[in-house]
Amino acid sequence: MKKTVLTFGVISGLILSVMMIATIPFMHKIGSDKGYIIGYTTMVLAGLLVFFGIRSYRENVSGGRITFARAFAVGILISAIACLFYVGTWEVMFYNFMPDFAEKYAAQMVQHAKASGASQQKIDETTRATEQFVRNYHNPAYNIAMTFLEVFPPFLLITLLSAAILRRKSLPASA
Repeated sequence: MKKTVLTFGVISGLILSVMMIATIPFMHKIGSDKGYIIGYTTMVLAGLLVFFGIRSYRENVSGGRITFARAFAVGILISAIACLFYVGTWEVMFYNFMPDFAEKYAAQMVQHAKASGASQQKIDETTRATEQFVRNYHNPAYNIAMTFLEVFPPFLLITLLSAAILRRKSLPASA
């Protein structure tokens, strides 16, 4: 299991990391809405490696059979490796190249509230919330947790779906 998990986890993590490195410098041109689309599309594409990793394990290691639990274990380990790559890449990018990310993001949120015609009370609430966010985001533990929570849910969903689709208790009958 180790070879399959490492192989597919590293490939998935590299896809996430390379796409992050390639797109982050252009985020101000892309815009946050399109950035979210690109980011989550990349996560889903990288998450496909979970499916292929489970299938590879089933066909090459497990003799064509795999339970949901074993498929989930393989998938979640692949996901964990990919998520670690994502978090590690973000931490390097944030601390070395984008230390003002939280401040820019907060300003964008306040600007969005103003542009949407929100009441002054709502704008003030948004401002307070973003100020708290900025303080929290500069705490490495919070930053790492938030970054992990950004990427893990799509991978968990892909793992669950893949394990359900690929489970096979017995070999298919020969034709």
